[in-house]
Amino acid sequence: MKVIFAGTPEFAATALQAILGAGHNVPLVLTQPDRPAGRGLQMLPSAVKRLALQHDLSIYQPERLKDPASHNPIRQANADVMVVAAYGLILPQAVLDLPRFGCLNIHASLLPRWRGAAPIQRAIQAGDRETGITLMQMDAGLDTGPMLLRQAVPIAPDDTAVSLQEKLGQLGAELIVEALNQLATLTPTPQPGAGATYAAKIAKSEAVLDWRRSASELERQVRAFDPFPGASATLNATQLKIWRATPVAGSGAPGSVLAVNDAGIVVACGSGALRLEELQKPGGRSLLARDLLNGFPVAAGARFAIDEH
Repeated sequence: MKVIFAGTPEFAATALQAILGAGHNVPLVLTQPDRPAGRGLQMLPSAVKRLALQHDLSIYQPERLKDPASHNPIRQANADVMVVAAYGLILPQAVLDLPRFGCLNIHASLLPRWRGAAPIQRAIQAGDRETGITLMQMDAGLDTGPMLLRQAVPIAPDDTAVSLQEKLGQLGAELIVEALNQLATLTPTPQPGAGATYAAKIAKSEAVLDWRRSASELERQVRAFDPFPGASATLNATQLKIWRATPVAGSGAPGSVLAVNDAGIVVACGSGALRLEELQKPGGRSLLARDLLNGFPVAAGARFAIDEH
C-alpha cells in the first residue's frame, strides 16, 4: 500500500521500520521539527526522521497543520492511508479525509482507557495490571475513533516507561503490518462508552515525590517517570533524581530517613517506607545508593523536603 507515516519518537520509528520491512511504499514521512536536546542543546532530529533519512524517504516537518496550504505535501502524496504513531500534532479533519482509507492511529493503551498524550506513563502510575495497543480509525476527537485491532500485554512489576514503551512499540509494529495487509476487510468497532480516562501530558512539576503519599504510589511514580522527567526529591538542599526504589516495611514522619545501608536509603512515607536504591546528584551520573553515599553521607533521622503547596 501507499502509506504516509506520521510519528516522532522511538515508539513510532519501530512501526515505520516494520511498515518498510513489509514492503509498503512510503512516499512521505511527517515528524516534529528538530528540537534542541542534551547539555549542548544541539538541534537533534527525531527517531523517525533519522530512520527516514536512512531510507531516503521524503520528510515533512510542519510546525502545525492548521493552514490549508500546509496540507499540500500530504495531498500530493496521494496515499491510500496515513499511519499515525505518537506524532505530537493534532490532525484537522481536512487532513484525516485526504487518504483513501483515512488515518490509522497506533495508540499505546487499551482504549478507551488512557486517551491522550501519556498513556504508557499513566498506566504504570495508576498501578494497572495490563495495557496494550489499540489500532484506531482516527476522527476529530481525542483518541475517540472506532477500533480496528486491540491486543493486551501485562505490565511487569519492574516495568519503567522505557521498558514498557519498547514492548508496546514492538506490538504496535506487528499490529499495524497486520492491519495494512487486511485493511479492506477490517470492521471498525466503536469504543465502549464506559471506562474512558485521560492520560494528561507529563509535566516536569510532577517529578517531585510527595512523601505523604504511600510507598507503593511513589514507587510507581519512579518507574512511570523514567526517563522523563525522572522522579526527584530534595535532601540537605540537594535535589536528587530517584531512578530505582522498592517499597519496604517501616513507619515514621513522612520524608524522614529511617535507615541507611548498602541496600539503600529507607524513607518513611504516608503509608509504609520507600528504599531508594539508585540515585543521581545534579551534574553527576546515576549511582547505586552505596556508591552515592561515599560522597554524599546520609544518616538516619535526616529529613527529605516536603513541598507544602
